[in-house]
Amino acid sequence: MLKKVNIFNGNSIRYLSLQVQPVKELKGKWKSVVGLEVHAQIASESKLFSGSGTAFGAPLNSAVSYFDASIPGTLPVLNRRCVELGIKTALALGCKINEVSMFDRKHYFYADLPAGFQITQQRAALANHGQMTFPVIVPGRKVYHKTVQLLQLQLEQDSGKSLHDEQMRRSLVDLNRAGLPLMELVFAPDLATGEEAASLIKELILILRRLKTCSCKMEEGALRVDANISIHKEGEPLGTRTEVKNIGSVRSISQAVTYEIQRQFDIVSQGGVIINETRSWDAEKRCTIAMRDKEVVQDYRFMPEPNLPPLRLNMLDDGTDDEDPYSLVSVPTLAKDLPELPEETRVYLVEHYKLNQEVAIILVNEPILLDHFLKIIKQLPAIPTKTITNFLLNDLLTYCNKVNIDVEDCHLTYNHLKDILKALHAEEINLQAARKLIELLHEYHTGEVNELIKTHKLEQISDINLITDYCQKAIENQAKAAKQYQSGKAKALFAIVGEVAKLSEQKANMKIVVKCLENLLKSSKK
Repeated sequence: MLKKVNIFNGNSIRYLSLQVQPVKELKGKWKSVVGLEVHAQIASESKLFSGSGTAFGAPLNSAVSYFDASIPGTLPVLNRRCVELGIKTALALGCKINEVSMFDRKHYFYADLPAGFQITQQRAALANHGQMTFPVIVPGRKVYHKTVQLLQLQLEQDSGKSLHDEQMRRSLVDLNRAGLPLMELVFAPDLATGEEAASLIKELILILRRLKTCSCKMEEGALRVDANISIHKEGEPLGTRTEVKNIGSVRSISQAVTYEIQRQFDIVSQGGVIINETRSWDAEKRCTIAMRDKEVVQDYRFMPEPNLPPLRLNMLDDGTDDEDPYSLVSVPTLAKDLPELPEETRVYLVEHYKLNQEVAIILVNEPILLDHFLKIIKQLPAIPTKTITNFLLNDLLTYCNKVNIDVEDCHLTYNHLKDILKALHAEEINLQAARKLIELLHEYHTGEVNELIKTHKLEQISDINLITDYCQKAIENQAKAAKQYQSGKAKALFAIVGEVAKLSEQKANMKIVVKCLENLLKSSKK
């Protein structure tokens, strides 16, 4: 039987007709289940249990204390700042903070783990039972909100990094990362798709950056995501899961989860069995690759960390001086210091500025755009809100996507944007000129908007006599469209308007052009 199947070739998918066995139809309703585990590096200047630095890109093995290298006789000293930032994160995510939490040793043997164990929180974590509600945007579908439970937030130390030299056929170890402070966030398997998984991580990144508890720079390893994925028939127990490790970008999260769900469906539909295994994501080939099976459960030999006492917190709002290094960390004091969270900002934008939900989501997802919007709308209240948001989203953001840069890397300042919008609102320039100014300001990194308008002759033409000349010439050039318009086909006017835009080099005031054309065509019809 000839059947069309997907053949992966690098980043593309080719479709070939091959002789394959017919795929069995899956009977009943099947569901996919996704749970995420996130390791977020705490934004502290020193490590979790030592005074070594945490700066990314430091020379190899230059930020390593005796404790990080596991020199005998060295002891861990808990970093108070890491505890505070962990609590702030847990509070923002609606967690129950535990008054007493414990540290444990998790034993496993890697070359970049010099002690042979990791200090973590297995028995009693810093916080439990949180919840996140976040918007999910799927192209072509209406925005919907998803709620996921956060089972646990715990503190733990990172391992080092193995560097493999294939040419010399040897491996080296960099211990700069050894002991870096991490928060591990374990989410319940409440997700169903790759889009939901990516949306959860986008929201988490926004929250952590608002709290300033993690830089979330995935390219630097500051945020790492593992996805647990399974499928099952509705009404039956959850299926065998696979774990996709260390996914390195938000886009890859969506792609990896989507691919793995489809891979499992394909196996089951052909009568196969899902194996409990760990897989990695190949971003170039866009597929998951088997790393190791998990049929034999690894015994981590968890045991209490003997060198660290239980972590006790102050849960009472009793006016304790939280600056005192010898006092307990005060949870109520940290709770008072929480900033406005992304979902609260979205609600404010919708209710106060009457923005639609999609626009509010995009603005909050791009903090610099949100900052520009709030400043412009306060300083230029005469400009309609829709004009501002359309310019920021449809023109500035579109340009950034076109040249493949992040908005924060665009060289337009708030003052540039404000001056462009002022000129646009005053009808000194049109939208085409405004888009040209975005391009010029980004490319040349400098310049005043008013000077660029004059230098590049971007002023809008509003002179009625000049526009009348353009309109008459356009009617002559588009005689067929003119007759169609006069015979009742209103859309034919667009062709003539386009001709005027062409003749005026996109500078004519289109409001005046449309009125002028309508008058000329009506009078010539008589």
